[in-house]
Amino acid sequence: MRVVAFNGSARKDGNTALLVRHVFAELENEGIETELVQLAGKPVRGCIACYKCFENKDHHCAVIGDIVNECIDKMLAADGIILASPTYFANATPETLANATPETLALIARAGLVAKANGEMFRRKVGAAVIAVRRGGAIHAFNSVNHFFFISQMIVPGSSYWNLGIGRDVGEVEEDLEGLATMKNLGLNMAWLLKRLKD
Repeated sequence: MRVVAFNGSARKDGNTALLVRHVFAELENEGIETELVQLAGKPVRGCIACYKCFENKDHHCAVIGDIVNECIDKMLAADGIILASPTYFANATPETLANATPETLALIARAGLVAKANGEMFRRKVGAAVIAVRRGGAIHAFNSVNHFFFISQMIVPGSSYWNLGIGRDVGEVEEDLEGLATMKNLGLNMAWLLKRLKD
């Protein structure tokens, strides 16, 4: 079994990645292979609503020149998908669309439409959001990511709290003991669910 995570933070190996690695530790302890894709430095264009994916039906986005089709391939090959994002602003804006980074939401929009165009190709995969936050607005970002999983007919495991960790400077999330416990429980629940779905 395999889980791929996409870190939508502009800071490679920052707090968002650290939280994902805590989830990965539990998955790996259960024998599940993991891969972290960091979107930092790899700009992702938004969906241009060309609907070519509905014509081509080739499991890819017609917009090329960025990492999105590579990400879609990794999603297709995985049993579980984690989308991780920092929180940028608590209110929705045209640029950030409800707190997730532009890279995260551009990936969601394009991968989501391609999935719809190709017979709900992410259906019944396991999906989980991981959110880093300095103080407020994380629930909105968490919900934004989860909307992708739900509309894609994916299965979302819970944890002991919403999947967020608090910290601003790199490494500060390591001091959020409740956040780390939440990531641990998310990893355990995700592993349990993946194994049950394989039975």
